[in-house]
Amino acid sequence: MHIFWLILTASIALLWIASAIDLARGVRQMPWLRDAQPFPDSHCPAVSILFAGRDEAEKMPGAIATMLALDYPRYEVVAVDDRSVDSTGAILSAAARKDPRLRPLRIDSLPPGWLGKPHALEQAFQRSTGEWLVFTDADVHFRPDLLRRILSLAESRAWDHLTLLAQPTLATPGEKIALTLFGMTFLMGTRPWRASDPKSPGYTGIGAFQIVRRSSYERAGTHRRLAMEVIDDIKLGKIIKAAGFRSGVARGDDAVTVHWHAGLHNIVRGTTKNFFAATGFSLPVISLQFFGTLLMFVLPPLALPFLRGWPFAFAALSTLIALAIASSAAKGIGASRAYGLTYPLGALIICWMLLRSTVVTLWQGGVTWRGTFYPIDDLKRGVV
Repeated sequence: MHIFWLILTASIALLWIASAIDLARGVRQMPWLRDAQPFPDSHCPAVSILFAGRDEAEKMPGAIATMLALDYPRYEVVAVDDRSVDSTGAILSAAARKDPRLRPLRIDSLPPGWLGKPHALEQAFQRSTGEWLVFTDADVHFRPDLLRRILSLAESRAWDHLTLLAQPTLATPGEKIALTLFGMTFLMGTRPWRASDPKSPGYTGIGAFQIVRRSSYERAGTHRRLAMEVIDDIKLGKIIKAAGFRSGVARGDDAVTVHWHAGLHNIVRGTTKNFFAATGFSLPVISLQFFGTLLMFVLPPLALPFLRGWPFAFAALSTLIALAIASSAAKGIGASRAYGLTYPLGALIICWMLLRSTVVTLWQGGVTWRGTFYPIDDLKRGVV
């Protein structure tokens, strides 16, 4: 039994050491948006900001206000009301009457072979005119200098596609615990800095903010390629990279902010459609993620009181490395570093989210999104 624990704890410690080195190197490769010199008016290309919302009457007005307050000379906002039953459409119409840069579009029905969000974004694209396209969500807030700096950064790096890491707005301790671990595992799992390496197959896309050259987006296949893809934001980065275009990721601080879901309960519910879909609906992959999370994040600190000798030393080393990374992740999302101490609890929450997403999807035989049910067989065929 001692040999078993020695091998197990040593293996976990080696994985943590490798992850820490990779993170330290990788995070330094991602530029800060604040370091980009803002474009002057003469250098500003036309930009179209595209988003789709369904029943977003509560959050959307604040987001639109920031989008229409951007310090940028040439842009439009194409906002799609995707079959809403609340006052979303009326809010958009009223805002458009005050500012002609806002171009609202109403969708009343969903054609076969499409998920609601990809279809709505495709329709927004068809009505846009910008040389660059921003894909965002109906609850995202922008800082006024965002477009001047993001275009400057993209052009200086010769990137055709740029994803910006958004700053979450956090209201409750449950949100801070869950998103500390989520941010930590996002960096470790996706290694977003690989997106800018043309030799790497790595890619990244985030729903809160992506900007892409119109010509690159068209040649990559637009959202028609993502018609039945649940995680269309992530896969947008994939199809752009696969088409041979240059992609990158930057850190944005408060240039882009979003209150993802209100409270831990809504975070769990809101990700039910995503987690199993992110694996391509693969039971082996979701199982590896589930048990891997338990082994890496929960087992070392939990086992410490019961271990002695080298197994104790290896488990302690794993715990200290995880704590250091989690504290940095907490700071990165705008929470106190003390929330790093909660990473084992956050890992258990993530495990529950993985399990819930899998069980609910399989039990229902598919995913319900924006009021429409999609069978799992159709979704599997649509995985990009």
